[in-house]
Amino acid sequence: MRISANFDGGNIQVINLDNKDDIQLAIRPDEGGEFYQWFNFRFEGLVGESYKLNLVNAAGASYPKGWENYQAVASYDRQEWFRLPTQYQDGKLSIEVELAAEAIQIAYFAPYSYERHLDLLSASQLHPLAGLEHLGLTLDGRDISLIKVGDQDESKRNIWITARQHPGETMAEWLVEGLLKRLLDQDCATARALLDKANFYIVPNMNPDGSVRGHLRTNAAGVNLNREWQSPSLEKSPEVYHVVNKMKETGVDLFYDVHGDEGLPYVFLAGCEGVPAYSHRLAQLQDKFVAALGLASADFQTTHGYDKDEPGKANLTVGSNWVAHTFDCLSNTLEMPFKDNDNLPDEFVGWSPERCAYLGEASLIAMLAVVNNLR
Repeated sequence: MRISANFDGGNIQVINLDNKDDIQLAIRPDEGGEFYQWFNFRFEGLVGESYKLNLVNAAGASYPKGWENYQAVASYDRQEWFRLPTQYQDGKLSIEVELAAEAIQIAYFAPYSYERHLDLLSASQLHPLAGLEHLGLTLDGRDISLIKVGDQDESKRNIWITARQHPGETMAEWLVEGLLKRLLDQDCATARALLDKANFYIVPNMNPDGSVRGHLRTNAAGVNLNREWQSPSLEKSPEVYHVVNKMKETGVDLFYDVHGDEGLPYVFLAGCEGVPAYSHRLAQLQDKFVAALGLASADFQTTHGYDKDEPGKANLTVGSNWVAHTFDCLSNTLEMPFKDNDNLPDEFVGWSPERCAYLGEASLIAMLAVVNNLR
């Protein structure tokens, strides 16, 4: 038996490999030690043999309710991901695997590698209406990259999309990949209609340092970027600092911040009803956007989600709240599950990269439904 996590996005600590029925592992915390839940490792053993892997520090994870009814993802070829029998009991997360090949990769959700991120940037720039802009550097010296799609006509609306403020929420970049593929499809009428009316500014990965380090929630300094928007700094949160400065340059008419939720097995939106600038106009836009997304994607629902903030009580350090208040615009946080979507469950794959991509395409339809009314 052999276990390795010495690769992009890897995270695991090996405690004991002596017993194949009780392989003891632990999740390595993010920088700063406050958060952990993301794991991603490669396991090697004998074909046909059964193994039980126990993550012994699961009870202390950031969101222990996230383990309830959760199934770990795995892949033999790192292309097709499926779920493994998983149980949370007595503070341990136990994963069972019977090997069909010598090596298998096991993760909290399907990883989205830094190399794939670079591929996405490079492929996007080839579209005649797309380009890349370097916004700045992370604390580890990685690029903070912006994909711009549109002709930059100043009379058009400006739509901003960000993903992976929390690096372990890899479903967010899977969604952006699907959204971009459709937005750059010249045969897609929805995309063409949108680009006639709006310019897009897309940051596929807000936290490349945390992504490569195998963090759940923080950057290289141990900072939760989605609590930095009111006062970002080059010392602690250059990722937000540079994005905020670019937003002030372009303006924002619609903001879509893409995330994943550990506990809730549903797709839902968190709006900005609690920001001081919230108005009847924004409420009408929100209702129209929610209705359109519900028609565009059967995966989306409105029954389950977060409680709405009371009027004037929103936390303005959170990205979607700060943007809504600062630019008086439609602004949402989109949440997807790490588990499955209980409304449309799939026992074999659960919530998957493919479903993220389809939801990205559906998001464009919802944006088209409101684009004429954004100002």
